[in-house]
Amino acid sequence: MTMMGVTPGESPASLYLPEEAHIVRIEELTDMEKLFEIKFADGRALGHHPGQFVQFSVLGVGECPISICSSPTRPESFELCIRRVGEVTSHIHQLQVDDSIGIRGPLGHGFDVDEMHGKDVLIVAGGLGMAPARSLIQYIMDERQRFGEFHLLYGAREPKELLFRDELALWRKSDDVNFHVTVDRPDEQWRGKSGVVTTLFRELPKLDPAETMVVIIGPPIMFKFVVLEVLSRRVPQKSIYCSLERRMKCGVGKCGHCQVNNVYVCQEGPVFKYGDLKAMREALE
Repeated sequence: MTMMGVTPGESPASLYLPEEAHIVRIEELTDMEKLFEIKFADGRALGHHPGQFVQFSVLGVGECPISICSSPTRPESFELCIRRVGEVTSHIHQLQVDDSIGIRGPLGHGFDVDEMHGKDVLIVAGGLGMAPARSLIQYIMDERQRFGEFHLLYGAREPKELLFRDELALWRKSDDVNFHVTVDRPDEQWRGKSGVVTTLFRELPKLDPAETMVVIIGPPIMFKFVVLEVLSRRVPQKSIYCSLERRMKCGVGKCGHCQVNNVYVCQEGPVFKYGDLKAMREALE
């Protein structure tokens, strides 16, 4: 697989030493998530691949792994969707525009977009999985002529948890993507579809198994049921990608926090082919 950005053994300093970067824009997406637009102090592009991540550092507090949610086709800056869930992310949510931060990366293995060129693509995203999915979605939309049919299914627990609402509205109207969204627990204002994300498969046309690549990104409980839906449509296992951001911490395979059997998710993933992933006990549990 051809990778963009930093890979282990290529430039050790960039793997272990945070580089100075600055926040140029902050957008509140939900009560728990904020979108941070970031630029390196030296002005260089991140040079990432959809599906990779970075380590976000706050001086005197710590660092945490965060998925990149913007496409490398938009190199002037990069974007991170960050949920407030712990000490480090709580401090990140207190940062302001122009604040200086540290970034390590890009890290990990992303999606092999070269393999997807010329193919139909189905992306199934659940919950916060829409953040890393957005990087690939933007890439496909920006390079639309390189792909066949494009289908996008997105599920969230509640309407208030939906991410990137402005873009969701644009995707609904676009002829470039067959987009459907659902929520598990609709509120009184919700006028869209309700139910788990697999209920959206009824909105899909008949898939050509030999010409379709499938991407699944979301909570572990979602994988099993989405994979069953995809396999029932005879898509081969080698054509199914899963993004497994499982308990990553250091980003470089040193702490063992994300280890599944003999595999370090932060290095060999977070993106895996389903055919490889299903043999990894506990990977999808």
